[in-house]
Amino acid sequence: MAKEILVLDIETTGFLNQGGKIVEIGIVKLDLDTGEVTPVYDSLIKEDGLNASHTRGGFGWIFQNSDLQFEDVLEAPSLESQREEIQDLLDQYRVTAYNKAFDFGFLKDRGFQIKELDCPMHLSTPIVKLPAANGRRGFKWPKVEEAWDFFFGDTGYIEAHRGLDDAAHEAKIVYKLYQMGEFPYMVSLFD
Repeated sequence: MAKEILVLDIETTGFLNQGGKIVEIGIVKLDLDTGEVTPVYDSLIKEDGLNASHTRGGFGWIFQNSDLQFEDVLEAPSLESQREEIQDLLDQYRVTAYNKAFDFGFLKDRGFQIKELDCPMHLSTPIVKLPAANGRRGFKWPKVEEAWDFFFGDTGYIEAHRGLDDAAHEAKIVYKLYQMGEFPYMVSLFD
C-alpha cells in the first residue's frame, strides 16, 4: 500500500480571529515512498461576507503580495459549493500543512474534519535553527522560504502565496523531513 498523504495550503484575507476569509485552497498528494507530488485540488474560493474591505489594511495583504486579484475571487465558487469535494479528500487521507494551526484553524472553524499529521514548520524549527528575535530563547519558526533554502540551497525560490504552488513546495519540504527520519510515519496511520 502506498504511503500517501495530503499537503494543504490556504490563502486568506487575514487572520481567523480578525474575520479573515478563505480565498484559495490548494491540495497536493505526496507519496512518501517516491516523493511524487500530485495536484488533487486547486480553486479560488469566495466566502460569504467577502467585500471590498478585504482588500485594504491587514485584510489586503494577500492581494498586495501575490498575483491573486480580488476581482477573480468575486467570480470564484463558494466554499459551500466545494465542501463535499474538499471533505471527501480530507476523509481519504491524513493531512498536514505548513503552519497547520493557521490553515486547519480556518478549515475546522468552517466545519471540516481533518485527520491531522504533524506540522512541518514545527518539525523544521530545531533543524533549521534560526535565532529567535528580541533575545528570546530557542529558535524561531522558519518561513517556507527559509526552510526551503535550508533544505534545498538558495535556489531563488520565492513563495508565490498561491494555494497549489505553495502546497507543492511545502510537500517537498515534508518529503525531505521524511527522508531525514524527522516526519513521523506509523503504519497504523495508513491502515
